[in-house]
Amino acid sequence: MFTTAQTPVEIKIRNYGNYSSDNYGSCREVQIGRLVLFFSYETVVAFSTPKTGLIICKNVWSKTTGRHLNCISSDKSRRREYDEFQQLLQQYVIDEYGLDVT
Repeated sequence: MFTTAQTPVEIKIRNYGNYSSDNYGSCREVQIGRLVLFFSYETVVAFSTPKTGLIICKNVWSKTTGRHLNCISSDKSRRREYDEFQQLLQQYVIDEYGLDVT
């Protein structure tokens, strides 16, 4: 847990997806307060907030990341172009936490 100027913020980390192997530490979900970040390896590929709902990036990486994205949501109509995804995530972090992540 860490504290902002206003309130304590809880941090939770877990794996997502239902894999038969324990070797899927590459599928991490990190919750920081009301922001949930979904990672494929070390890359944020989706996020969710009460304000935005689930935002998912289109796959610009690999087949494995594509499988990770499908674990988050198989609905490909929900996916955003990479630049738009980055912009939405950055804007939320600036608005919510006052942090510039560029």
